[in-house]
Amino acid sequence: MSSLAFDRPGRFWRGNLHTHSNLSDGCLEPAEVCRRYRAEGYDFIALTDHFIGQYGYPIADTRAFQGEGFTTLLGAELHSGAMENGELWHILAVGLPEDFEPPNAPHFKPIDGQESGAALARRARDAGAFVAIAHPEWSGLTTEDARTIEAAHAVEVYNHGCATGCDRPHGFYTLDQMLSEGRQMTLCATDDAHFTEPDHFGGWVMVKAEENDPDALLRALKEGAYYASTGPEIRAIHWEKNAVVVETSAVASVIVQGRGSAAVGTHGASMTRTSVPLERFAASPWMRVSVIDAAGRRAWANPVYRSA
Repeated sequence: MSSLAFDRPGRFWRGNLHTHSNLSDGCLEPAEVCRRYRAEGYDFIALTDHFIGQYGYPIADTRAFQGEGFTTLLGAELHSGAMENGELWHILAVGLPEDFEPPNAPHFKPIDGQESGAALARRARDAGAFVAIAHPEWSGLTTEDARTIEAAHAVEVYNHGCATGCDRPHGFYTLDQMLSEGRQMTLCATDDAHFTEPDHFGGWVMVKAEENDPDALLRALKEGAYYASTGPEIRAIHWEKNAVVVETSAVASVIVQGRGSAAVGTHGASMTRTSVPLERFAASPWMRVSVIDAAGRRAWANPVYRSA
């Protein structure tokens, strides 16, 4: 098994994949959103305003705000069709072309006859975007809902705005159900920042690429060459026959999860090279690693899969 983010050349670039401006329901202009992320040490950002008629279907052109050491990706949060609970789909699409055709989504409520969420996600992926199921816990997403989005690369497993605004930040149940049904998906952490509350600089991805370039970053995202974090660094993962060795910044726990109830943790103080035994995962077709520091901040590696 291999953890692609740690086995390929390049370096890690820190970025936020889910952000809003006053082109939709955020309170800051795009230039100021980009300035703040750059000032906070981010290497890149995707501005993903709500792609609905109420706001004129915006795809913010943030290329003017790029500069030495900082880049931007074009994107949007897409909406169309109803989930099982009757609410509108929220689908994150990073790397959209400027001329992506809007759905018939005039506002934040589903309407009869509009494109389904699954069809919209497929169009976005076919147009070249990295596609993620946004904030499943906040949305009240069911497993049946998630099954329909066959074009998704990833599940948003941590959303900082949903953590601060309603204490519903997670998507791990959705991800793990999809993995256990045979879907090979990745995970991402985001801000979903609107700057109307403390919803920013709390969740990000660390993308492994040789250059901080939009094409290189987008390619790495689609390939799964990244990890997600709210604080800790994951520096290396070595999958061995009976154990996995994880190199990190100082952490208090390293946990491996697999199908069903399979989970094993190693705990200690200021751990930087940690071994976790894998005997419990003999029947699991997938595994993933979480690390937790002494302050409770977390980082998550993308799943790995056993060869057939």
